[in-house]
Amino acid sequence: MSYKITPVERKVVSVSYEAYNNNQLGFTTRQLHAGYNPAEHYKSKAVPIYQTAAFELGDFDRCTRLFNYSEEGHSYVRFSNPTNTVLEKRIASLEGGAEAIALGSGMAAISNTFLNIAVAGDEIVAVSTLYGGSTTLLRSILPDYGIIGRFVEDENDIESYKKVINQKTKAIYIESLGNPGMNIIDIEAVANLAHEHGIPLIIDNTFATPYLLRPFDFGADIVCYSATKYLAGHGTTIVGIVVEKGGFNWLNGKFPQFEKFYEEYKDTIGKDTLDETMFTKRLRIRYLTDFGSHLSPNSAFNVLQGMETLSLRMRQHTANAKAVAEFLESHPEVLSVSYPGLESSKYHELALKYFPKGPGAILSIRLKGGLVAAKKVLEEVKLFDYMVNVGDAKSLIVHSATSTHFGQNREEREKAGVYDDTLRLSVGIEDVEDLIADLKQALDKIMY
Repeated sequence: MSYKITPVERKVVSVSYEAYNNNQLGFTTRQLHAGYNPAEHYKSKAVPIYQTAAFELGDFDRCTRLFNYSEEGHSYVRFSNPTNTVLEKRIASLEGGAEAIALGSGMAAISNTFLNIAVAGDEIVAVSTLYGGSTTLLRSILPDYGIIGRFVEDENDIESYKKVINQKTKAIYIESLGNPGMNIIDIEAVANLAHEHGIPLIIDNTFATPYLLRPFDFGADIVCYSATKYLAGHGTTIVGIVVEKGGFNWLNGKFPQFEKFYEEYKDTIGKDTLDETMFTKRLRIRYLTDFGSHLSPNSAFNVLQGMETLSLRMRQHTANAKAVAEFLESHPEVLSVSYPGLESSKYHELALKYFPKGPGAILSIRLKGGLVAAKKVLEEVKLFDYMVNVGDAKSLIVHSATSTHFGQNREEREKAGVYDDTLRLSVGIEDVEDLIADLKQALDKIMY
């Protein structure tokens, strides 16, 4: 006996929802809607988690199109996943970029970006005021693969950049807000210099997020994120993201690996697409796929959940940080406060230019009592948690010299604004009165 299954007829209902594809909407609206069309996902309003290793190829011809990249789609999840695609489209919209790619961690985003842009014999110019992991990557790891990091002497002096740029230089790399000194570099000036030499400016925008700063508006070409921090916002998920502005001329003679890639894929991916987003296409095909830095769809979902409240959280973060910084600046045990939102900061004018909504919620302090005082504060805080993470909704504190910048010599640490008496604070969204009270009681217990 055979059975014939008759499909149930369903009335097709058209909907007018188009918010997912409208980049003219406001930031807070787009952080909720951009990049996700429910009609393409069985009309689920929440972004589904596609927990699968692979997708049906359909037929022979479609398989060919997928693997020569003439058709966009999903085949094996090490290359792409629909959940991750929503995250990539959403951050590209918020950042004002042409395309984005999600990876397994912030360091994966940075390292894969460097490997995509440079080959053995090439150099990358960077500043010394970086996260310790980025500095170690450029000083100690990439040189084993023939890629050299060249560090400018003074990140505030454009002449210092000129001194280390040469024919081997393939990019300039900076952070929008330094870690942990919260220094601000004149992005426009450095971007102009990079473009004079036919190379891109890469910016780690982790501490700022696109809500406080969109580096593309000031000339940057590539933006990297540890989305673990403010984008996810809750200290639960390790994620990296790379966003491409689009339109950089990778065929200007300085990047032969891109010329080779262009010749290989111009007839399948298409010349116009490669002209706009060749960096991201090559990063996905050459590095995400074959180096295996793929992001779990569960992690992509977690970041999307966090991003839905990004603007709301960042407003509270920055307001709290300003109040905490002002309190700390007035405390007799505090030697100095590094926070560009303070009028006393040498970066205050640049903060007004680049961060009109506020320069983030990370700050560092130096204590008059040195290392002994720093240890005492870490022992006495009751609300601030002693952790290396930042960008959590909850407030965190750490001794940078023995954690984030561990392994660097004293000279390298001090160039990054890290001293034995330095503590880095990540100010959360708690009631600010509670944060100030906790810091006060800890500082008041310093005895030396």
